[in-house]
Amino acid sequence: MSKSIFIWGGVAVVLLCLGGFAGWIFSLPSKTVAVEAPPVPQEEAAAMLAALRHDGEGRPVIAVVGVNDATETNDYITTTGILRRADVADVIMLATGPGPVQLYPALRAEPDATIAKFDAGHPEGADYVIVPAMSRDDDPAVLAWLRDQSRKGARILGVCAGAKVVGAAGLLDGKRATTHWYYRREMLERSPTIEYVAGRRMVADGNVVTTTGITAAMPMMLTLIEAIAGHRKAEEVAHELGVEAWDARHSSAAFRLTRPFVTTVLANRMTFWNRDTWGIELQPGMDEVSLAIVADAWSRTYRSDVVTFAASTHAVATANGIRILPDLADDQWPSDRRVSIFPAQRPVDALDRTLDTITDRYGKLTTDVVAMQLEYPRTN
Repeated sequence: MSKSIFIWGGVAVVLLCLGGFAGWIFSLPSKTVAVEAPPVPQEEAAAMLAALRHDGEGRPVIAVVGVNDATETNDYITTTGILRRADVADVIMLATGPGPVQLYPALRAEPDATIAKFDAGHPEGADYVIVPAMSRDDDPAVLAWLRDQSRKGARILGVCAGAKVVGAAGLLDGKRATTHWYYRREMLERSPTIEYVAGRRMVADGNVVTTTGITAAMPMMLTLIEAIAGHRKAEEVAHELGVEAWDARHSSAAFRLTRPFVTTVLANRMTFWNRDTWGIELQPGMDEVSLAIVADAWSRTYRSDVVTFAASTHAVATANGIRILPDLADDQWPSDRRVSIFPAQRPVDALDRTLDTITDRYGKLTTDVVAMQLEYPRTN
């Protein structure tokens, strides 16, 4: 075979592959369909609260578990921050092993304990376990620990793609569930007995609750607070967050792969020579929910990354005692590459303002990509 035939044969294969890929892109819908979220019957809402109600004595114990090498930022930080803000339970951040938890797509946090240390101090188990999305769904330590906690009577809450982890532990077999729109097919292929429920932000079945979307952490935690401490307490926390409603309504049809989503991601990835890295200053007492959601959003543009900096390289404690480790010292980061988190803003307002800023810098299509990943319903 001559060299020229080999080269042109290779080019032909590449063009055929690209042609097939282009065909797949053009087969995607050109836009999402705006479908009104179906109503949630009162009896269904009441059943959700009943499934989560604390029936033990004293303050419940809530464990938020993560793997050290990659746990989703919002699922780990926002859930903890909201629950600690409510002050209705003892909320403990756990990791599978010693050392910090590297969050994705941004931030590093110091957990309160390892799962082994938690088990030694709480042999009866947790009352609730929050399961974030993780870098992998088959971590043996996590799966074994979740099964053990479930056997001890804990309610298991899979946040976003954390539902895949719960499913991998076998705790969703034969049950109704939901998960992040992007991972729905993968979850059902791995756990075919799951009955997927559309049109719901959160789904309860037995002692397991699952949610869809990264931003579902807010309504899910408010629902848990309501189940533990009543509607008035949940309403108080919701007002502080900027959340107007936290029921299970959700328009699942509005979140799916579309042609603009895929082409924008590809275009942004291809501009590798024009990427931004933004720095967020860590300050003692800052709002951890705003921090997590702003860092998460900027890290999902496919045009930018986020690092953190502080006065020193020691962990910085947030308003509700979450210890975030800075990536750099303050003097190592230029002043013109900093993202502000405004202390007076509520977390939802901070997210909306961040998305508006992303639009100003990268365009509305990129903002739509971010909102789609967060599964955040926007009206504009």
